[in-house]
Amino acid sequence: MQAIRNWFKSGDPWVWLNAGAVSISLLLVLGLLVLITVRGFGHFWPGGILEFGYREPGGEMVTVLGEIADRETVARKQLTGVDELIPVDQKVVDRYLVKVGNRDFFGVDFRWVLVPAMSGISYPDTAMAVERREWGNMYGYLKTVMQEGQDIGGEDPWRTLQETLKRTNAIFDKIRHIEKDLIGKINYNIEQLRLKRRGYELRGIADTALYEELERKRAVWNGEYSHLTDELAALYTEMEQYRMVATLAGGREVTVPLSRIVRAYRPNAMGTFAKLGLYFGKLWEFVSDDPREANTEGGIFPAIFGTVTMVLVMAVLVTPFGVIAAVYLREYARQGPLTRAIRIAVNNLAGVPSIVYGVFGLGFFVYFLGGSIDQLFFPEALPAPTFGTPGLLWAALTLAILTLPVVIVATEEGLTRVPREIREGSLALGATKAETLWRTVFPMTASAMMTGLILAVARAAGEVAPLMLVGVVKLAPSLPLDGNTPFLHLDRKFMHLGFHIYDVGFQSPNVDAARPLVYATSLLLVLIIVILNLTAIRIRNRLREKYRAAEEH
Repeated sequence: MQAIRNWFKSGDPWVWLNAGAVSISLLLVLGLLVLITVRGFGHFWPGGILEFGYREPGGEMVTVLGEIADRETVARKQLTGVDELIPVDQKVVDRYLVKVGNRDFFGVDFRWVLVPAMSGISYPDTAMAVERREWGNMYGYLKTVMQEGQDIGGEDPWRTLQETLKRTNAIFDKIRHIEKDLIGKINYNIEQLRLKRRGYELRGIADTALYEELERKRAVWNGEYSHLTDELAALYTEMEQYRMVATLAGGREVTVPLSRIVRAYRPNAMGTFAKLGLYFGKLWEFVSDDPREANTEGGIFPAIFGTVTMVLVMAVLVTPFGVIAAVYLREYARQGPLTRAIRIAVNNLAGVPSIVYGVFGLGFFVYFLGGSIDQLFFPEALPAPTFGTPGLLWAALTLAILTLPVVIVATEEGLTRVPREIREGSLALGATKAETLWRTVFPMTASAMMTGLILAVARAAGEVAPLMLVGVVKLAPSLPLDGNTPFLHLDRKFMHLGFHIYDVGFQSPNVDAARPLVYATSLLLVLIIVILNLTAIRIRNRLREKYRAAEEH
C-alpha cells in the first residue's frame, strides 16, 4: 500500500495518464484523416458498372445499370412493402445503393436495391459511364456518333467518340477562355469607361474632348466584343453539330450532344494502369477546375484560391497590429490597473464566438466603413456599392480581429522571455529604446511572433460562420486575382473551402452525390492548413537558428 502511495506521490501515474491521453488523441485524429481520405479520394476511382435484373414489388422485372455507391445490412422489419421479395425466414437483408445516373431520364440517379431481388448480375465490357456538365452521370451503351445528322461512327464508334470528345472539349475550353477572360476583360474596361464618364459628370467637367476620347475607346472595345461574339457563334455551331446515340438500361435510345459531355469511359474494360491514369486525371480536375452541377461535380479550384488568398491577406493584416499592440503593452504602457484590464479584455476576446465577429464585421466594416469609402472615393459607382458590400478585404479584416488576441498573447510572452540584462546592455552601449527593440529584442522574439501567426492561420483557415456575413459566396463569378488593374480585387466576393463543405454537405439537392465531395474537400482543407502551418513553422525555425548562430558568434 505504501508503495502505491509513493508511486502516486512521485507523479509517474499522471505522466502516463497524459501520455495515454495524447496517444488516444493522435489515434483519433489519424483515424479521422484515414476515414475522410478513403471516403473522399476513393470517389475518383473508376468503379465497375454492373447490370442486373431487379424484381420490383408487384413482380415487374426491370433492368438496372450503374455503380454500387454504398451497401448496408438492415432488419427486415425496417422495410415495408417488400415481403414478396425477401424469403420468409430471412431476418436481415443486404441492400445496395446503386448510382444509376440518367437523372434527366429516370428522375433520380440513386436507388436502393435489395440483394435477394437481384438476378443475372454481370459486368459488361461495353457498358460506359459518361460524365456530363449537367444532370450528373449517364450509364448506357454506345450505339454511334453523329455529325450534322450523319453517322460517323464507322466500324469503331468508341474510338470515334473519344476522338470527337477531344475536339469538342478543346472547343469548349476555347469558348470558356473567350467568355471568361477575353470578354470579361472587355466588359471590365467598358465599365471603367462608364464610371470615368460618370465621374466627369459629377465633377461638372464639360470638356467635350474628354468625352469624345471615352467614346472612341468604347467604340474600340465594342468592336473587339463584336469580333469575339462572331467567333463564339462559330465555335458554338461547330461544337453543337456532334452528338452521341446511346442505349440506356431497358433499351431506351437517347441522343446526347457532345458539348454536354466531359468524358466517357468503359471501366469494366480498363486495366489497372488505365484506371490509374483516369483516377489521377479526375483528381487533377478536382483541384484545378471550376465547380459545376450545383457544386456537386467538377473541381474546387476557386474555393482553394479564395481560402489561401484570404488567409494570406489576413496574415499580412493581423501580424503588424498584433505585434505593435504587444510591444506597446509590454514595453511602453505603464503597468497598472488599466493595462491589466486591457490584457484581461484581450484574453477574453479569444473566447468570443466567431459569429459575433461576423456581425461586427458586417456592421462596422461593410456598412459603416465600406459605405463611407464608397461615398468618398467611388461616388460614380453609386448606388451600386464597391466596398460597401461583403468582400475579400472585409473578410480578412474580420478574421484578423478574431485572431488578433492570439498574436498579441504569443508576442507578449516572447517579449517577456527576453532577459532584462540584454535590454540594459544595449541601452548602456548607447542604443535608443527603439533601436534596442528593433535590433536586439525583436530578433529574439521572432519565433514567438511566428508561433502566434501559426495559431492565427490555423484558426482563420477553418472559420466559416463570420465569412458567411462578410464575403463568402456559394459560387463566385471570378477570382479575386486577375489581369485587370489593380490585379488583386479586395472588393470581390470569394469562395472558401469551409463554406463549400457546408454548402455541399447541407444545402445540396443531391445528398448522395455530394457526400464523397464533402470528405474530399474536408481532407483538402486539412492539407492546406497543414501546409500553411508547416511553412510558418519552417520560417520560425530558420529565424530561431539564425538567432542562435548570431548569439554563438
